[in-house]
Amino acid sequence: MTGPGARAAGSQDADELDVEEALALVKDSGDQRPREPGSGGRQNGDAHDLDVEEALALVKESNARAPEHSDDTPSVPAPAPQGGPGAHAVQHEHHKATPWPEARVAAERAARSVPRRAPASVPLEASLGLVLAAPLSALTDLPSFDTSAMDGWAVAGPGPWEVREERVLAGHAEPQALTDGEAVRIATGARIPQDVTAVLRSEHGRTDDKGRLHATREVVHGQDIRPRGQECRNGDQLLPAGALVTPAVLGLAAAAGYDTLTAVPRPRVEVLVLGDELLVKGLPQDGLIRDALGPMLPPWLRALGAEVVRMRRLGDDAKALHKAIAGSDADLIVTTGGTAAGPVDHVHPTLRRIGAELLVDGVKVRPGHPMLLARTKENQHLVGLPGNPLAAVSGLLTLAEPLLRTLAGRAAPEPYTLPLKDAVHGHPYDTRLIPVALRAEEAVPLHYNGPAMLRGIAASDALAVVPPGGARAGQELELLDLPWATAGIDVCFT
Repeated sequence: MTGPGARAAGSQDADELDVEEALALVKDSGDQRPREPGSGGRQNGDAHDLDVEEALALVKESNARAPEHSDDTPSVPAPAPQGGPGAHAVQHEHHKATPWPEARVAAERAARSVPRRAPASVPLEASLGLVLAAPLSALTDLPSFDTSAMDGWAVAGPGPWEVREERVLAGHAEPQALTDGEAVRIATGARIPQDVTAVLRSEHGRTDDKGRLHATREVVHGQDIRPRGQECRNGDQLLPAGALVTPAVLGLAAAAGYDTLTAVPRPRVEVLVLGDELLVKGLPQDGLIRDALGPMLPPWLRALGAEVVRMRRLGDDAKALHKAIAGSDADLIVTTGGTAAGPVDHVHPTLRRIGAELLVDGVKVRPGHPMLLARTKENQHLVGLPGNPLAAVSGLLTLAEPLLRTLAGRAAPEPYTLPLKDAVHGHPYDTRLIPVALRAEEAVPLHYNGPAMLRGIAASDALAVVPPGGARAGQELELLDLPWATAGIDVCFT
């Protein structure tokens, strides 16, 4: 599978270019034709988008005049013009926007400024995905008595042995002691009788015609016996505070005698889906489109460690938006769309009306440039996601993920890189996030990575962080894992 950047620029069909790349080229041309009002920030547009067909037509025209690039060199749009009104608009826009790495740091910093909520005592069955707020210490020895590690015979002294008629089974009271020369059938996990020398596995013993047991290999003192306290002693620390509660941790806690865990509570999140053009069922029709973010965001936020307390669809209603934000008691409010400056983009005016502090107002990243982060109350923040689906994902991983991770007490993932299989285009001055599949220690760029598309990311394992200017084949890029690809607790969406 090859990404769009793998093709030489001179031979590319402009219709196959990523929309963001096309629009970047349009901006670089200084084109200042009027935009359609109200197209910004919606699930079917972006505040900075021109008509796609118009943009691609200009790309074709630009490609026709441009020299060919070599196959291993990504095509990079020319720098923005230095003069004219178009250049001024571009420079102003990117002066205000926050660089992508700084935006992620700002989100972490915002979360650290919030007083941590008191630890909660949570039943084991509700603890999956939480972070321990106190060390997990053993409440008993493990195992709490000597047990058999195998099915077979418990034997005392040297053989051959006379075999008792009874059996020693798991879950039963302490069995009778053995004397030298005796053996008894025993099950895995059963309590070892007193004065037992070893456990002889079923496959390592045979009985003669008089019913006596003989070993078919040497018997070592203590073999296949799990002694009391082999794994831990009462009071030993099993896990430190800050450990993520995985399924294995739940098993360990249960074995150690816990019914509840002391954990950091999940950050409480409210999702507000904006837009009059959204349908909740059926096929798109009459200018209306299906809401892709409503089904996607809650499970994704849960995978990031949040408790989604409610999701509401508000349409393009400024009063409803103001009421919802002002009345929310969530730790984080997530809005979709309406973050640009169109006539129905109400997020910025609402934040100004309630006196919110804008911490991040636009990020130098594509897709997702018009995302924002605001402090709405002393202990509450708002992440405004663009309305385009892939742009919203970009906003989730740029702003919501570091904020929620810090609020939930989770450790930051270790950064890692992989080489690109194919070259990819870059934005001239912004970071770019593109879906990739991980194959044989390489990151393979995927098609369908425009800001309004989900087809690429639905098949992806990660997002690659492409620096301004693009990346060549073989270049090592930072990767952002997606929840369902981490093979850990984050695969649990419910």
